[in-house]
Amino acid sequence: MHPTHFSSGDVIADRRADYARMLAENGEHEAAVELMEQALELAPSWPAGLVQLADYAVKAGRPEKAIEALGRITDPEAIDMFGVTLKLALLGAADVPEAPPIAYVEALFDDYADRFDKSLVERLDYSVPQKLAELIVAHDDRHFALAVDLGCGTGLFGAEIRTRVTRLEGFDLSANMLAKAAEKDLYDLLARADLSLEASQSGLFEGELSPHRADLVSAADVLMYLGDLGPAFALAARLASPAGLFAFSVEDAGEGEGFDLLPSLRYAHTESHVGARLAEHGFSLLTLHRTTIRKDGGKPLQGILFVATHNP
Repeated sequence: MHPTHFSSGDVIADRRADYARMLAENGEHEAAVELMEQALELAPSWPAGLVQLADYAVKAGRPEKAIEALGRITDPEAIDMFGVTLKLALLGAADVPEAPPIAYVEALFDDYADRFDKSLVERLDYSVPQKLAELIVAHDDRHFALAVDLGCGTGLFGAEIRTRVTRLEGFDLSANMLAKAAEKDLYDLLARADLSLEASQSGLFEGELSPHRADLVSAADVLMYLGDLGPAFALAARLASPAGLFAFSVEDAGEGEGFDLLPSLRYAHTESHVGARLAEHGFSLLTLHRTTIRKDGGKPLQGILFVATHNP
């Protein structure tokens, strides 16, 4: 994110925002709201300050104030970068988008890259890479010629599957995540790509990167940053060879159809939505496994792991 989004440009406003943050961290959300309002009197169009005010207002039980604050953000770049449309959708003031803004996801993971592994594995008991690799092996104990790891992040899934593949390619939206993955020396190719775009625009088929080249396509803990899974599954279908495997995880939305936007600003998907999108793109479900995938707010977060095969 550009630094000007974080500083108001007014020293006193910034100082009041810092005090408001300390109050919020201490659970004094109403007081934090009042102090942020004082800060914004000095810098009324400050995007980061308005987002802070909205977050504190939600925690103080004042959603109408949060909606008003978010509605004052007019800069399109800031709207995308701070996920304003997602926040408004959670408050019932906008429709739930089928995918988050690219700028929001990219900035989120660029900022998170340095502490990603430590935070997820050591603090949140993140277990998707190991469990997904075990589910693949339990179904098909072969050596794969080429695995394409979509949303590879820092390479946590790549580390689990590397010994079972001849060539491993990783793609991610975040340049900082890709840099961390490169440090592990696991991948034969790392490149930037956007799973929310159509195949021709995604970056997955540029230059010598041909379609239908992978006998394993994975998406470990990445689809929760997409709503409708149609575009991502279309990319997987373009990548997968006939009878190739597609292994991935989602957060579990429970019964019903479709997908839900969660307070975490991630999406949860129903088994029904996943199954319908798989069928639409030429995949047949082989197996699924419901499990705890990590902690969220100190509580177990439930997900579903899938393995499907490509039948074009």
